[in-house]
Amino acid sequence: MRSLLVCAAFFGAAFGAPSRRSPHVLHEKRAAEPIDWVMSHRLEADKVLPLRIGLTQQNLHRLEELLMEISHPESEKYGQHYTPEEVVETFSPSRDTISAVTDWLVDSGFSRDRILLSGNKGWIHVNATTAEVEELLQTEYYVYTHPSGDEQFSCHSYSVPAHVREHVDIIRPTVHFNHKPFPKRKLEKRDGFRGLGAPNIHQGPKKSSKQVKITPSLENCDEFITPDCLRALYNFNYKPIATKKNSYGIIEFTPQSFLAGDLDLFFGHAHYIWQQSNFSPSLIGVRPKAVLIDGAVVQTIDQSFDFNGESDLDLEYAMTLTAPQPITLLQTGDLVEGAGFDNWLDAVDASFCTFKGGDDPEQDGIYPDPLPGGFKGPESCGIITPPKTFSVSYGQDESTITAASAMRQCAEYGKLGMMGSTIFYSSGDDGVAGNGGVCLDASGNPVDDGGVKFNPGFPVTCPFVTAVGATQVNPGSTVNDPEGACEQVIFSGGGFSNIFPMPSYQATAVKNFLKEHPPPFTSTQFNNSGTVRAFPDLSANGANYVIGINGEFNLVFGTSASSPVVGSIFTAINDARLAIGKKSIGFINPVIYSPLFQAAFNDITMGGNQGCGTPGFTATKGWDPVTGVGTPNFEKLLALFLLLP
Repeated sequence: MRSLLVCAAFFGAAFGAPSRRSPHVLHEKRAAEPIDWVMSHRLEADKVLPLRIGLTQQNLHRLEELLMEISHPESEKYGQHYTPEEVVETFSPSRDTISAVTDWLVDSGFSRDRILLSGNKGWIHVNATTAEVEELLQTEYYVYTHPSGDEQFSCHSYSVPAHVREHVDIIRPTVHFNHKPFPKRKLEKRDGFRGLGAPNIHQGPKKSSKQVKITPSLENCDEFITPDCLRALYNFNYKPIATKKNSYGIIEFTPQSFLAGDLDLFFGHAHYIWQQSNFSPSLIGVRPKAVLIDGAVVQTIDQSFDFNGESDLDLEYAMTLTAPQPITLLQTGDLVEGAGFDNWLDAVDASFCTFKGGDDPEQDGIYPDPLPGGFKGPESCGIITPPKTFSVSYGQDESTITAASAMRQCAEYGKLGMMGSTIFYSSGDDGVAGNGGVCLDASGNPVDDGGVKFNPGFPVTCPFVTAVGATQVNPGSTVNDPEGACEQVIFSGGGFSNIFPMPSYQATAVKNFLKEHPPPFTSTQFNNSGTVRAFPDLSANGANYVIGINGEFNLVFGTSASSPVVGSIFTAINDARLAIGKKSIGFINPVIYSPLFQAAFNDITMGGNQGCGTPGFTATKGWDPVTGVGTPNFEKLLALFLLLP
């Protein structure tokens, strides 16, 4: 059996002498109670836990302000991105913070030679037994079991001394809980972690049973989406010329992987049958540049839609739409551990990399991996310069991550934006519900049945990423007609965060939506305060994509398709700017919400994103929580971006 950590607050007798300086106060509690998991027994007192204490960073309260200075189209500092060194200098924890936490540990009985500070000074690491951690944090760890045979351990909440609280961001492993049981696999898995790439019917693109029996053309884009359909829909005809200065990264999580034969099937068919006017036959045989993160492999042993559908889709369209721009594949995680979002962030941002501390064993792969067949090297720390554009077609429910963990990860996306990168995340395929249609109960806990509260996703609710929803060519319509919100097979993920406050760049648009088109739902169904982050930010087609998969052509649906398409469009805009000596566009959200750019998007006013037993929100004039500001018109966007400094 596998084991996974979770902790329950200790309400009994104290575990020893209280702090000499101040009493303990609650610091963090579990995000949501698990479904179908049963508290079994206390965790062994002598089990060694890799305790990681995330230190409070300086100036995080100014992150949005600093990012807006270099990202708002009317700012004099537009495009003046930070260097990695400047980012570290701006946000590193203070000496007072490091001293306060270190002194607390020493006062609690830990010798200084057991206490390690990470290279970026963001984390303190100490190996400690369960008994030591329980006394330190005044908590109790329990083992939880699932009917599948899966196990994990965790605590319900934990506390820290009042005088230390302001210096501590998060502590791991503690309250973080992996709610989805992991199916038994041939390879042994580490306790408590399920990689994002693990096959899951509720995530990734959705395959249609409809066969591709005709030659797709612009006349039937309502049934079969191809690169030519997308070019026509979004006025996107551009051949990159500054490819050596530009970069576009596609994130994939092992064991998800592309098959070379599928790429060539798609490229060859596209060129010789679909007659792409802006396509190079030299893509046949071309592969993405693979950056292998944390012992990753582009595996070919497991071959099926569940293992290859996501990667094939992402790469076939990203490579076709941006040719001849080389595509960087950031393949993340080994076959034993897998990986989480923090793992790829480690690889592209050395200031985030937390060797000997930081990654969450319930959310990320932990390296070196001691299990048989696992990657024995150190975690991949700052091994690649961040690409100028990222597309990530993976996500989780916001309800499955604590607010502290979500905010810490979100801050790292903001820092990448400060360094000039644009980060696109797909918004999800279940409308206002979470992955697999899961909704929340009145207490905010995910439930299989009867949930009435909407369940937003993460990281799309982070205000420093660009959330991409899905549209469709309505049945019987053409590429010359307005699209609607996707309502075939999938529904565009959208709604309102339960964690993040509303960023200033979208305040006018979102408040206008709530005022002019008030949703017919109450506060018991969604966060209608008008003060929280709303998503998606923009959209692109997500229905009826023709892809080459496992040696044949299939149709797929999902925001998994929308994100790499939008990423391709903005990669081309970067190319045009770089070609004339300008900087990359970086964080684009302040731009796309600006009235100056409103005419550069195709407003979507049809359709909705049903879920949780409701019709969901409705696409309306202006921004809406189904399709955002609309779909991009490349030529109009290009002209406006070229005018910016």
